[in-house]
Amino acid sequence: MKKLSCLAITLIASASFIFFSCKSGKDKEPGENKTGDAETTINATAPPGPTSVLVIRHKVADYAKWLPGYHAHDSVRIANGLHSDIIARGIEDSNMVLVAMIMDDADKAKSMTADPALKDVMKKAGVISAPLIDYLQAEMNDTTALTQDIRLMIRAKVTHWDAWKKVFDAHKQKRIDAGLTDRVIAHTAGDTKNVTLVFAASDMEKAKTFLNSDDLKERMKESGVEGAPDIFFYKVVKKY
Repeated sequence: MKKLSCLAITLIASASFIFFSCKSGKDKEPGENKTGDAETTINATAPPGPTSVLVIRHKVADYAKWLPGYHAHDSVRIANGLHSDIIARGIEDSNMVLVAMIMDDADKAKSMTADPALKDVMKKAGVISAPLIDYLQAEMNDTTALTQDIRLMIRAKVTHWDAWKKVFDAHKQKRIDAGLTDRVIAHTAGDTKNVTLVFAASDMEKAKTFLNSDDLKERMKESGVEGAPDIFFYKVVKKY
């Protein structure tokens, strides 16, 4: 736990932050792609994607039983301006599920997630933990296709967005050298001090070494990261 906290703190120093994946074709199930898959091209400037995204992460008792329950709620999500983007599963715990949805209207999304009826739907589908919900405004969301689906998401609190972003941008080559490709750079809607980052990871061992590096620790202090960030490695298993 201590190691993970250090890991998190380190990565954020270098420029921690958020999330989503590319739409590359057919859906993939866990195990189809290996973490060691290398990326053939890294764009200097990633194209923008959807800017408003709802991310929900929770644990389920049985993924195979949860998925039909999730799809059964599609009409309600659509009526509230939410459109399924990806479904992912944790690397360390495959029953930790992450769902990302494009938001047409953040207020509608907040109303839906606050509705007691949603708790009943989740419980019926087999959700066994309190959901972690983020309403994100993405400053960059790269939706270009990649050959591998391993992701690293980092959530952190920073003192000042511009100061943090300056350090994050300056550290880009270090991330590339560690096999990390920027996919999402976001913050909570209406709150630039809560940052979410998503990276594609071509080599988990390299990524973990990077997260534990002294260089990252220094960048963290320099960028104004407050506290220990939340770190989550996951695999995209379904794309819409």
